[in-house]
Amino acid sequence: MRIPEISAEDLATRLESGAQVIDVREPDEWDEAHLAGSYLIPLGQVVDRLDEIATGPSVYVICRSGVRSANACEYLRVQGIDAVNVTGGILAWLDAELPVECGPQ
Repeated sequence: MRIPEISAEDLATRLESGAQVIDVREPDEWDEAHLAGSYLIPLGQVVDRLDEIATGPSVYVICRSGVRSANACEYLRVQGIDAVNVTGGILAWLDAELPVECGPQ
């Protein structure tokens, strides 16, 4: 299955319009740095917390480097959710010097 992808820079623009971002990293990773307005659902909990993910417009999924989020996107797309992987994950976001928040959810 081909998973659609978006760059960190393009996602930053979409966030201005209220895009939904799901972060599938672990809580300790989230605490280090996360996107403002993103929602933490660790990869191991995605199946059990599926009802917390909007089924409307695209949902953008991020992790550290893009691997876990690609796995989450594959599952979400099978469930009928238009999930888009953030290429390069939070590392690409940080490389682009885009803003992050730190601390617990």
